[in-house]
Amino acid sequence: MDRVSLLLWLSGALFSLGLLGVIVRRNALVMLMCMELMLNGVNLSLVTFSQQRGDAAGAVLVFLVFVVATAEIALAIPIVLLLVRFKRSMDIDRFSDLKG
Repeated sequence: MDRVSLLLWLSGALFSLGLLGVIVRRNALVMLMCMELMLNGVNLSLVTFSQQRGDAAGAVLVFLVFVVATAEIALAIPIVLLLVRFKRSMDIDRFSDLKG
């Protein structure tokens, strides 16, 4: 198995694991982390394809996606934690509690 196919298999496994976590779990924080795992799988495949083609545009795109994802996580997790802290009756084990 060559390096490109190994990286693509790893990318598919990361994406599948994240998708399984999003489908099965209903905890808000776990779902956010699983979405990030899916994003890492997509980014790994983008880097693999850009390296195979010898083009740096894919690597630059991955860097921009990481910057946006980092900003998203840096804002989403504290918001969820603040909601839980101020509303003691809210349970983040059920994602439907975060509505409205």
